[in-house]
Amino acid sequence: MAITMSMATGNNFQEAETPLLYDVARGSVDFKGRPAARSKSGCWKSASFIIGVELAERFAYYGINSNLVSYLTGPLGQSTATAAVNVNTWSGTAWLTPLLCAFVADSFLGRYRMILVACLLYILGLGFLSLSAALHSVHSSDCRNARNSTACPPSQLEVIFFFFSLYLVALAQGGNKPCVQAFGADQFDEEDEEESLAKSSFFNWWNFFLSTAVMLSLLVLNYIQENLSWALGFGIPCVVMCVALIVFSLGTMTYRYSIDRDRRSPLVRIGQAFVKTARNWRILPHEGAEVEALTEDEKVYFSNDIEAAKTILRLVPIWATSLGYGIVYSQVIPPSYHSIHGIFLSLLAMVIAALIETKRLAVAVEYGVVDTPKAMVPMSVWWLAPQYLVFGVADVFTFIGFQEFFYDQVPTEFRSLGLALYLSIFGMGNFLSSFLITIISRATSGHGHDGWFSDNLNRAHLDYFYWLLAGLSAVAFAAYLYFAKIYVYYRKISV
Repeated sequence: MAITMSMATGNNFQEAETPLLYDVARGSVDFKGRPAARSKSGCWKSASFIIGVELAERFAYYGINSNLVSYLTGPLGQSTATAAVNVNTWSGTAWLTPLLCAFVADSFLGRYRMILVACLLYILGLGFLSLSAALHSVHSSDCRNARNSTACPPSQLEVIFFFFSLYLVALAQGGNKPCVQAFGADQFDEEDEEESLAKSSFFNWWNFFLSTAVMLSLLVLNYIQENLSWALGFGIPCVVMCVALIVFSLGTMTYRYSIDRDRRSPLVRIGQAFVKTARNWRILPHEGAEVEALTEDEKVYFSNDIEAAKTILRLVPIWATSLGYGIVYSQVIPPSYHSIHGIFLSLLAMVIAALIETKRLAVAVEYGVVDTPKAMVPMSVWWLAPQYLVFGVADVFTFIGFQEFFYDQVPTEFRSLGLALYLSIFGMGNFLSSFLITIISRATSGHGHDGWFSDNLNRAHLDYFYWLLAGLSAVAFAAYLYFAKIYVYYRKISV
């Protein structure tokens, strides 16, 4: 009888415990450090808070980025070429800082804390930008009253303060971008079939809301900045980010926080793997016993470190051959195999842009408005629709394809770094674009000639630049096809 009761008790215990085991999301804990229960944490209820942060962040970022050239050539009085270089340099920095911030997040702060820090930096940077624009407005108003003139260049201090604020926003974007998306994807358990499918749709919804934020930013903030006030146009995103920080904090108790059994920094692990491999390669045959002087656990970790390093190295050719798309993307004011379609479409969009610009220049000559740059060229705005339509479709393929590829093709603890590599494509694209613009501007504008980037767009030759980008994209596309074909896909390592 006692045995029966004991068995019954054991069965009751098993029945009580089994659902709890099935309910645990492996590799994740809740905000108190306990194993995260699927029924009480993660999935869409948590991801919705994180998507809200991304919606606000993209609204704020493109509220600055999309109209930055207008501010630099307007209130700050810079030339078109100088403004283009400054915008590309800033954008490149904003897209490359995720590499640094991903390292800090994966090694020290964690994704959740890094997102909090990034939101605070955004609020500070946007607040400073709004203050900078307000101070310039007061200065230019006093200047016009004193000189009775509209020519009121900003002071050196104003310019320094503006760019300090601008690069603070770039740093904030660097902290937010690789962590917020990885943190959102972390809310779905890959070992659960239903949640694994939900994670795939998460990336699609992510890009839908991202595009929605960009569209709202272009429609609302650009109008406010151009027609009402630059200070207000920079201040509204600051308020939006304050709301986003509150919304993100509200979801704290529902989030799943990833844990890593190996507490070493991911980049340190890769570095140690390379160092150990180099040492072993140099060891003489009779010294081989030293190589084996590792515990079984150390051997497992070393083997996994080597495989992790290999996965990162395998990404490099794909990353490098995607830079052509990054350069093309840097020319547009925003908005694996899926990415192949997007890269090809971006090449096609450059060809269309070159043809339309050639047509626009011909119309300017035909109607005699070449030397009146402020005159309206008699062409319908719908001529621009084809290239933007193709760019939009290219973004759908490329963004989603790159995001899933760089997220899935790295070990779990490297996912912030993987997404940072994806983002750095656009950063390097902006820097390469800035380099091309500088070189071409110097080469084509000497001896009194109008260069490709003349302030008078009717005498400029953006069509030549677009053809150049199309050619570079074609070369990069061919290389991308080759490396995509030979790429060896990463399989998750179980420890």
